[in-house]
Amino acid sequence: MKMCFVLMGGAMDRFLEQQLAQWKEDPQRKPLVLDGARQVGKTWLSKEFGRRHFESVAYISLQDNERMSHLFAGDISPDRLVPALALEAGVPIKPQTTLIILDEVQEVPRALTALKYFCEVASEYAVLATGSSLGIALHPDTSFPVGKVKLLRLYPMCFREFLLALGESQLEEVVSCADADMMALFHDKLLGYLKYYLVIGGMPEAVEAFASSYPNVDFDSIDAIQQQILTGYRDDFSKHQMAAPSGLPLRLNQVWDSIPSQLARENKKFFYGAVKKSARGRDFELAIQWLKDTCLVLEVPRVSAPQQPLAMFEDLGSFKLYLLDVGLLRAMAGLAPSVVLDGDELFATAKGAFAEQFACQELVATGYNPFYWAAKNATAELDFLLQQGSDVLPIEVKAGQNLRAKSLKASMKRFQLDRGLRFSTLPPRSDGAVADWPLYAIGSRRVFERG
Repeated sequence: MKMCFVLMGGAMDRFLEQQLAQWKEDPQRKPLVLDGARQVGKTWLSKEFGRRHFESVAYISLQDNERMSHLFAGDISPDRLVPALALEAGVPIKPQTTLIILDEVQEVPRALTALKYFCEVASEYAVLATGSSLGIALHPDTSFPVGKVKLLRLYPMCFREFLLALGESQLEEVVSCADADMMALFHDKLLGYLKYYLVIGGMPEAVEAFASSYPNVDFDSIDAIQQQILTGYRDDFSKHQMAAPSGLPLRLNQVWDSIPSQLARENKKFFYGAVKKSARGRDFELAIQWLKDTCLVLEVPRVSAPQQPLAMFEDLGSFKLYLLDVGLLRAMAGLAPSVVLDGDELFATAKGAFAEQFACQELVATGYNPFYWAAKNATAELDFLLQQGSDVLPIEVKAGQNLRAKSLKASMKRFQLDRGLRFSTLPPRSDGAVADWPLYAIGSRRVFERG
C-alpha cells in the first residue's frame, strides 16, 4: 500500500532528503539505490524528492508488472530502456531534469543489474531505485552493480522527524541544537512527546494516523496498523522460501519472535537458548544475518575492551539484537499504550528494554555504529560505545531517574575514558566527566560533540 502524508506540520520531512539533494548535484553522480525495511517510507520519499527537486518524475513500479519483467529480460542498454520507461510512466524522460524512479526493484532483479549501464554510458539520467532489503538480499544469482551505484538506507522516522510531523518545529530545533536551557524549560512537554513516540514508533503509516488525529487518538487503529506491518514482515519470511535455504523461513520466525524476551532480560546479550532449547549459533546465524540485511533488526556487537578502534576489539560471538522500531517492539510485546503514557512505568518495564531500544535506533538513524562492552563476570557493562575520531565515547541509558549506579564512572576510570554520556528521563545537567541528557536528546549529534 502506497501512502500520501499530509500531517499537522504540512508535508512530512525526512532528513535523508538532504543526502538525496546532494546526490542530485554530484558531478560524479551514479544511480542511487534506496533500500530499507518495508513500510519505512521509501516510495513516498522518492516521489516527494522528485517533486521538490526535479522538473518531472517518471515513476515505474516493478511490483507485479509483467510488462516491465519482459522489458528487462531483454537488452538492458539505456538506449533501449529509456523510451520504454517513458512510455510506461507516461512522462517524457529528459536528461538531468527528469527523475526516473524504479520502485520495488527487487521484483525484477535485472533492473538492478541495468543500473550498471546507466552509470557507465548514460550518467546524464538521474535514476533512483527503491527496494526492500530482504528482496535484494534474496537474489544471489543477480549481478549486483558493485561500485556502480550509490547506496542509501532509510530507517523509520526518528524522534525529531516525529516532532516535525506533529508541527513542533521549534521543539525539534531545541533538540537538534542540544539547547540545554530550553530543554530544561520544556522538559515535561518533550518527555510527553517521547512517551507518545514509544507507543507509536517511527513507521510512517502509524505516525500519520497519530498526527492526523492528535489529541483525540484512536490507539486501537494504530495497534492495527502496527500488527499489519508485523504480519507483512512474517509474510515476507515465507514469500521468498523458494530462493532461501531449506528451513530458513522457520528460523527467521523463531529469531524474530524471541527478540522481545531477549531484550527483557537483565543481560541483553543475544542468547540462542532463548530461541530454542539447546540451540547453537550455527543453527541461527544465517537467519540473524538475513534479518540484519533486511534492516528488520539492529545488531550491537560486544567488544572485549572499550578501546579504539572499536571494530578491532569486536567479540564475534556476543551481540545484542534490537528491532528496527520501538513502536513495533511495544506491539509485539502486547504492552498497552496506557502503561507507556501514565507515569514513568514504561521506562522501568522489562528492565529498561524500551529505553535501550529507543536509544539504539536513534543512534543508528543518526549515522552511528554502536558497540557495547560487558565484563565477562557480568559485574559491569557499558550500554553503548561510539567511535568519535580517536576517542571512545561510553553511553549509559537509564530507565528511570535513579542516576546513582556507578558502573559508568567506574568503567571510565578503569579504561581511562575522559568523558561519558548518560541518558535518562531527567533534564540536562553535568556530573563531572559525565554529561547527563534526557533520552529524547540522543538523536542530536551536538550532544556527542566535545565542548
